[in-house]
Amino acid sequence: MKVTGKITKVLDTQKGTSAAGKDWQKLSFILETTEDYNNLYCFEVFGDEKVEQFLKYNKVGQDVDVSFNVQTNEYKGKYYTSLQSWKIFKAEAGEIALEVAQEEADDLPF
Repeated sequence: MKVTGKITKVLDTQKGTSAAGKDWQKLSFILETTEDYNNLYCFEVFGDEKVEQFLKYNKVGQDVDVSFNVQTNEYKGKYYTSLQSWKIFKAEAGEIALEVAQEEADDLPF
């Protein structure tokens, strides 16, 4: 799945140790789209390298395209759903401008 929007908030990085003894870290960020309804998404970035890369290349206020998977886990009879982002790129404003220019060119009166 893919969604485009603006990063409005980057939450604190969470760190811990798994039952197998491996250290892990996870970062969550909020993305807001221009849709009228259901326009807020909270994505997770999981893993040391991915968290580091996210913080290096992404800032609050930046427009991005996010590719993600929806993941649901069961724990003690309750279900928890998260949006696991796996690719984040700066949104291409040039593509949108090109589409608008083509639409205007097609509006000839003859």
